[in-house]
Amino acid sequence: MASSTTFLVLTALLALLAGQVIASDPSPLQDFCVADKDSHVNVNGFVCKDPKDVKADDFFLAANLDMPRDTTSKIGSNVTLINVMRIPGLNTLGISLARIDYAPLGENPPHTHPRATEILTVLEGTLYVGFVTSNQANRENKLFTKMLNKGDVFVFPEGLIHFQFNPSPHKPTVAIAALSSQNPGVITIANAVFGSKPPISDDVLAKAFQVEKKTVDWLQAQFWADNHN
Repeated sequence: MASSTTFLVLTALLALLAGQVIASDPSPLQDFCVADKDSHVNVNGFVCKDPKDVKADDFFLAANLDMPRDTTSKIGSNVTLINVMRIPGLNTLGISLARIDYAPLGENPPHTHPRATEILTVLEGTLYVGFVTSNQANRENKLFTKMLNKGDVFVFPEGLIHFQFNPSPHKPTVAIAALSSQNPGVITIANAVFGSKPPISDDVLAKAFQVEKKTVDWLQAQFWADNHN
């Protein structure tokens, strides 16, 4: 009986481990899987284009990342994301990048990337950056911040709320970011909470933020700028 019980426990553990392996992202099984955006098959990502139809242009984009972007929005920043939607050859490769331009006193407001860690490098100017941890055992959300100068690098862990702010009132800043997903996604906190379509009930938000409903109504009436293109 004891040996039978041991066998069942080991079998259950192996099944659990196998399930975890199956649930993780598999390693690529071919050189590339260029996204076939014309396919009507729904998968987690994109169906692979037939390799005989793949061309060099599937891995190329004349992105003009050397050119400054328009930062005249209300938040004073512009994110140019290069992901699988723009380069089909990125499909399954688990990487993307972005150029981020900041006007003087501009910011990339608090946001998260649900599917990617981000590593950011300042090319010109200065940035005040930070991220907030998830709920800790002591019920705190710890804030990590750093002032970055030209050539400095900072990492934002996957899924955590983070931001960047240009503290200079006179000089713009430019940064480049690499992300560990071909389609990292972005959730800008203020836009998602106060600018959702349809709007979240003001009863819900007033309770959540411990403010009056008229404050929530005012926030929901604002124009929440999208700084991604």
